[in-house]
Amino acid sequence: MKDTAVIGIGNILLKDDGIGVHTIRELEKEDLPSTVELVDGGTSTLAMLSYFLECRKIIVIDALKAGLEPGTIYRIRPEDLASYEKGNLSIHDVQILDVVQMARMLGAAPDVTIFGIEPLEIGYELEMSDLMRNKIPEIIGLLKQELGFASQEETSFA
Repeated sequence: MKDTAVIGIGNILLKDDGIGVHTIRELEKEDLPSTVELVDGGTSTLAMLSYFLECRKIIVIDALKAGLEPGTIYRIRPEDLASYEKGNLSIHDVQILDVVQMARMLGAAPDVTIFGIEPLEIGYELEMSDLMRNKIPEIIGLLKQELGFASQEETSFA
């Protein structure tokens, strides 16, 4: 059984909304422990329930509109999403809350961390903005830190 699932969520057809999926694609090039499973969650968060039931730790990467500077990286817990403006939450963020609640009802309580990245622009376009693309190495650094095998580089959370 995998210990940790890193799930990238988003729609790659909607410009910066695809940050989670694009980050997973870059992570696939990294040398990660075999206990870590990388998951391209696309836009179907509910399909991720099995990971929430089977893994001890879940890290979700997604675009998150919370009103700070585009490119800001938020490190939050699912409970924190409840305090965000509902209008700013993407459908996948709402689904993350639902999946966590379903997993808890089924007796699983994985440690869930969400890395949300403030998007610059969401619209019908395959290419992400340069700002978001340039954030991927920083997101990967933060992820490695979260997983406990990072070099101690300077990283900043909102």
